[in-house]
Amino acid sequence: MNHTVAIIQARMNSTRLPGKVLLDLGNKTVLDHVYGRVRSSNLVDRIVIAITDSFEDDILHQYCLAKGYQVFRGSEHDVLGRFYSCALEYKATRVVRITADCPLIDASLINELLELQCSDGLDYVSNTIEPSYPDGLDAEVFLFSALERAFIEATSNYDREHVTPFIKNNLTIKKANLQNPVDYSHLRWTIDEISDYRFLQSLFRLNLEGHENWLSILNLIISNEKKLELSNQKIVRNQGAEMGTGQKLYLRAKNVIPGGNMLLSKRPEMFLPSLWPSYFDSAKGCAVTDLDGNEFTDMCIMGIGTNSLGYGDDCVDSAVSVTVGKGNMSTLNCPEEVMLLEKLVSMHSWAGMGKLTRSGGEANAVALRIARAFTGKSKVAICGYHGWHDWYLSANLSQDNGLDQHLLPGLSTKGVPKALKGEVLPFFYNDISSLESLLKEHDNLGVIFMEVQRNHAPVDNFLQKVRQLADAYGAVLIFDECTSGFRETFGGLHLKYGVEPDLAMFGKALGNGYAINAVIGTNEVMQVAQDSFISSTFWTERIGPTAALATLKKMEEVQSWKIISSYGKKVKGVWSALAEEFNLKIEIQGLDSLASFTFLSRHSSVYKTFLTQEMLKKGYLASTIFYASTAHSIEIIDTYGEALRSVFECISEVERGLKDSAELLDAEACHQGFKRLN
Repeated sequence: MNHTVAIIQARMNSTRLPGKVLLDLGNKTVLDHVYGRVRSSNLVDRIVIAITDSFEDDILHQYCLAKGYQVFRGSEHDVLGRFYSCALEYKATRVVRITADCPLIDASLINELLELQCSDGLDYVSNTIEPSYPDGLDAEVFLFSALERAFIEATSNYDREHVTPFIKNNLTIKKANLQNPVDYSHLRWTIDEISDYRFLQSLFRLNLEGHENWLSILNLIISNEKKLELSNQKIVRNQGAEMGTGQKLYLRAKNVIPGGNMLLSKRPEMFLPSLWPSYFDSAKGCAVTDLDGNEFTDMCIMGIGTNSLGYGDDCVDSAVSVTVGKGNMSTLNCPEEVMLLEKLVSMHSWAGMGKLTRSGGEANAVALRIARAFTGKSKVAICGYHGWHDWYLSANLSQDNGLDQHLLPGLSTKGVPKALKGEVLPFFYNDISSLESLLKEHDNLGVIFMEVQRNHAPVDNFLQKVRQLADAYGAVLIFDECTSGFRETFGGLHLKYGVEPDLAMFGKALGNGYAINAVIGTNEVMQVAQDSFISSTFWTERIGPTAALATLKKMEEVQSWKIISSYGKKVKGVWSALAEEFNLKIEIQGLDSLASFTFLSRHSSVYKTFLTQEMLKKGYLASTIFYASTAHSIEIIDTYGEALRSVFECISEVERGLKDSAELLDAEACHQGFKRLN
């Protein structure tokens, strides 16, 4: 005789929508709706809520007990084991599996499945093998014997986490699918994301009394479509089953963070939309471990160039640990800020004083304020990328694409005061006439703000000529070395070219992953900082300067700039050799330690995405950019080159017309530059 136990699978720590099972819908929680609808089945003998033994589910456990629900606790990750143990304890001969994210589950569908299983003597039946019902009406029925076999024989993490894949994929297990005559599988009635919850809230605001049958609910939805929040309907069915924890968390992040994260350059859309791991659990050397325990070799941006000594350098982290133990902030100042600026000034004979900030954007804003205060002139000539602040983005007020050739295209000026129009004027690298024209045309131009080098080296004494123009027109020359500092010299890249600025900024590599930036300048110019209000609480914290001092000490000991330049040059050689072998046209740019390349093809964005996609499968975080660190090695680079070879080979087949570029990608192509996310 059958003893049918419905096991409702529930947990609080859903990655995409934490606590969803206890969210309110109408006058009940999601879990209450699921439980009540399952209880309407006259063929179910017992209902058990199967939750995890994680402390996050303690509150769920107490809730179930208070409601009088029978509850079973088991493994968080081995959900198959949890189901088996639950079914064993409650002496089930057959199991109905329901997930607690289905508040519209229909008891009549459960009954149909139970009757189908019984009449045909099947081991497993469901309406999900070939979905035809709305997502959120999913139910499975299987014999305890099939569950026991899966429990004993299933070995993969996927099979253990998702309960029934082993049963569904085993050819010796008798199974059937309940098919609806009309395919409604594109409809989404489940709750996995905030947009699902908004849809269900809007639905439950209608009167659902008397609408127990799913077809009745469907008619209600159709007749009230304009009253409902339907943004969730574009979500792909069961996409969560194939997504990693980081990908799920990123979807959740978009609900509370505009654009999904804090830095455009780290958006998953810039690498591999919907497939990028997105978040890290730990990082050491040049290895990064994601939230699912997958380890990758970082042959990409290494924290956007912050970690030239590699992740988690022992010397730097040890110094920081001592500082944390002593205290990071107090009413008094930290001595490390003095020591750090003395060190930076000693590296640059032209400099005499400096100020510290946390971020590069802040450092640039500070330098500009000082320069404007010194000259008494407001207009600025810029060349390169200098952050997100109003002063820089205002260059696009005069012409929408004024900054397109300065790293990031499409930067929006929304929120930037229109009054700043004409204050910031772009000129072009290695084009001295473009700068000279600005200086001649604008009497109120008193600042030349530029990167020493990004994609291409200076030619025809370009930097020397810039210095000469600055002197001739009485302009303050600022070198933004937030990115280029400590890459080819111990200090600023300008030391390599023998050109002295009036002000310079350093960041990124300065603290090896800790937040610290510096502005240094001549005594004459820097003293003007006292005449302008430039101050911030967290510029006085102790961790940043401590990390910077330890980083500089380690850099000097190992001569890191030489090591990373040699590694970057070798990677450039790998790219060049592969392009030549497979007859691909690429353009290689950047400092050796900050190398990048572009596929010269109309499919360049597809190829870039394909490279990231395939290298991720091989255990690499990779793109068409490589920021070198001392934690890399010749062996790592050689292995990377071997892995990259098949990627170039496949791209060459597309270029020769042997493959279609549309067949390369598992998802959409990466974004290029600034783009608003939905």
